[in-house]
Amino acid sequence: MSEEPILDPEVEIYDAHHHLWDHEPAYLPADLRADLASGHRVTHTVYMECGSHYRAGGPIEMRPVGETEWLMSLPHDEGTVAGIVGHADLCLGSAVEDVIEAHLIAGLGRFRGIRHMTAWHSDPAVRHPVPTMAPNVLERPEFGRGLEVLSRLGLSFDAWVFHPQLGEVVAMARRHPELAVVVDHLGGPLLVGPYFGRRDEVWADLRSSLSELATCENVVLKLGGIGMPMFGTELGPTGQKITSAELARTWSSLVAWCIAEFGADRCMFESNFPVDKECVDYLTLWNSFKIMAAEASPSERDMLFSGTCKRIYKL
Repeated sequence: MSEEPILDPEVEIYDAHHHLWDHEPAYLPADLRADLASGHRVTHTVYMECGSHYRAGGPIEMRPVGETEWLMSLPHDEGTVAGIVGHADLCLGSAVEDVIEAHLIAGLGRFRGIRHMTAWHSDPAVRHPVPTMAPNVLERPEFGRGLEVLSRLGLSFDAWVFHPQLGEVVAMARRHPELAVVVDHLGGPLLVGPYFGRRDEVWADLRSSLSELATCENVVLKLGGIGMPMFGTELGPTGQKITSAELARTWSSLVAWCIAEFGADRCMFESNFPVDKECVDYLTLWNSFKIMAAEASPSERDMLFSGTCKRIYKL
């Protein structure tokens, strides 16, 4: 546990993005509960799909519903897992509606959207979140028909891409202006493989792409993922988890730029736990976000820490 004092403990937080799983190292409701008890005022959380506990049999397209079923079988405190974003193969086109309806039933009123991960890069040094990932999925006509189903049902779409793919997200968002599109993890600024040691160049490219994306009024941006080594965050020199001040020194300029570009009402902080737990603990992470948002007005801070999440995921 961090020895840092809690900054601004009165700020209400909706954690817009976390996972649960029981593979090693496990992260289950008791682990989430322990992190939430570290001192920040986290009142609601949103669960993000991670390919866990798919159905073992039955139609392949229906198997992701098992994740929602498993999740709802677990014990949750009030406010935790208030919203669920699951997975369905949007390349099924209009046929994906049956899968989404099954998620809605299994979610018992908590199901809010779909994430179909499309983060892909041709370089094998860049880790693909899903081994079967393919390029240009967002451009497929059948994927677009799947997005139309989401839009009609009033659900959101979480986009997990790497920064060179943001142009595809722009085009997709413009084709579906009525769909709420959530871009995960600051747009995926890679600093591994061919991008290693090129932070200034990557961030310049990222800003250019995000600036164009910000013109799409149906897009909101998640500010997080900053503990992931693929984004260049590493443990401290002695192998210790890094401090909030260290995180803020690295990320404040980019996060402040994103808030200015999109507006606080189109940005939300996320823990991305337990993925980011590799480099930073929960208390320290939220302290770092509070440092990064220090110049925001009270109403802007409300949006960044809870309001945008509450609105987009209809909590």
